[in-house]
Amino acid sequence: MNELRIVIVEDEPATARNLSHLLRTADNFIRISANLSSVDESVRWFAANPHNYDLVFMDIRLSDGVSFDIFKNAEILRPVIFVTAYNDYALQAFRNNGIDYVLKPFDEEDISRALQKYRSLTALRDHDGVNAKLVTSQLIDQLTQLTRSYKKSFLIHFREKLIPVEVSKIGWFYTANEVAYACTMDGKQLAVEFTMEQIEQQVDPQLFFRANRQFIINRTAILEANFYFNGRLSVKVKPEAPERILISKARVPLFKAWMNS
Repeated sequence: MNELRIVIVEDEPATARNLSHLLRTADNFIRISANLSSVDESVRWFAANPHNYDLVFMDIRLSDGVSFDIFKNAEILRPVIFVTAYNDYALQAFRNNGIDYVLKPFDEEDISRALQKYRSLTALRDHDGVNAKLVTSQLIDQLTQLTRSYKKSFLIHFREKLIPVEVSKIGWFYTANEVAYACTMDGKQLAVEFTMEQIEQQVDPQLFFRANRQFIINRTAILEANFYFNGRLSVKVKPEAPERILISKARVPLFKAWMNS
């Protein structure tokens, strides 16, 4: 087996040392090419060493910014495995692009799995000529979504007035007859001048979940989820919704991961 040259981008020295130890424990052929602790340092290193590494373990949030800033200023030609303390279900999207992630505190099994996935992808690339450049503009867009700011309030037109409503005080959003409504925790239903798709993009995915086409629900409004027909879940919220909130069988794993995050 060939030597695997790894770059670690991590601003916490103790975490970087632990990761380095786990990597060497998981694979005897690993060599740590560089330990980088900031966006600026990483940009300089990758610019000076475009081919002196095979794989990158990169923290998403660094002391001087977020890691997608590195991709904007330096070309990274090798696969990246992201490191994060945030169990964000949206990170699952990275795996669809051949990208992986591991959670802090590190788990030896997760490290081994990530390395095995890299080995498998490399074998596929060598056999079929697949492009090794797995970090794309789409990945940067996803990172931007994870680290951007979300709405703190909606300005709602109500009875000839404009009323600011804090997003955290909205139990759920609902659409009927092509009109979207926000239901506050105290039971007020107010029309919102956005589509459900626009609302979904503007609220924090850690706090809100798109249950189906009609509902976006706040985790703090959820009372319970009951098993329903055909592998679906029926979610009970407070204030009570005007109709049953069902989560499809396909979205149940996402919902469970979100609730456990």
